[in-house]
Amino acid sequence: MATLQSYQTVGLAEDVSQSIASISPSTTPFQTLIKSEKVSARTFEWLEDTLRSGSASNTLSEGGDASVTAVSQPTVRDNRTQIISEAFKIAGTVDAVKTHGRAKETAYALAKTLKNLKLDVEAAMVGHAGGGAAGSAAVDGGAAEVNRQMKSASSMITTSVACTDANDALTEADVLSLHQNCYTNGSDPTVLMISPKDALGVKDFATGSSKTRDFGNSKSVTSAVEVLITPFGTVRVLLNRNQLATEAYLIDPTMFKQCVLRPFSRTLLAKTGDADTHFVLGEVSLKHSSFADSGKITGLAAS
Repeated sequence: MATLQSYQTVGLAEDVSQSIASISPSTTPFQTLIKSEKVSARTFEWLEDTLRSGSASNTLSEGGDASVTAVSQPTVRDNRTQIISEAFKIAGTVDAVKTHGRAKETAYALAKTLKNLKLDVEAAMVGHAGGGAAGSAAVDGGAAEVNRQMKSASSMITTSVACTDANDALTEADVLSLHQNCYTNGSDPTVLMISPKDALGVKDFATGSSKTRDFGNSKSVTSAVEVLITPFGTVRVLLNRNQLATEAYLIDPTMFKQCVLRPFSRTLLAKTGDADTHFVLGEVSLKHSSFADSGKITGLAAS
């Protein structure tokens, strides 16, 4: 008598996991560091001021006349909001049929889109060195505004040191030099934000000459540096996959703000058939209270 095996059985139920795996990076470390504030114009401004250097020769003879010093004026800084958007279209049948790993395709697509847009915001803030594009282009005798782009953190940080390593690698000497410059300026950075490739160099800061590490009785091998204590303060090391690979940043998070003109929201566009088009849009920007605050190391290898 032939034995019926599963290979010949008709109508076997399928077994599909009710979860969907994704290893795509979705973290946005810089946005997590900073707070938000509301703005009410597409170009917004703030004032930045400085003090003069202290003078040991500031003396006055008895009965001497007052010496008048010119009153310096603050510097006007500005940035522009950037419209960031994405749309997706779902046929009516898609939400009606049963699917694995999600209840409704529309809800799943919306959640995914919001994550994508958050990555776009992070890239706009720290993923490039420029920004600030605005203005108008002549069209048929009139004026049409071009797509606005916010100034990035890199373009709003004026304190910098150039990489000194022959291989364009991040070095401890460069970090110390930049930290000293920040301290001299009156800045108090608490975060060293680096791209993943520079983490391999930072881990070696702990094993340089004249340094010791106490492993005690631990059975774990530690091959990372999470906190740097320098003569100018303590900074936490933070990896950011989205930042510009050719730069590293010493950041004071309290001096940055994510500025929101329009929070991200979804609009259901007019139907033209048996499908729904969902348009997700927000208008945001970045504010750096003082351009001399924080600092950057430039000229690092791209990979």
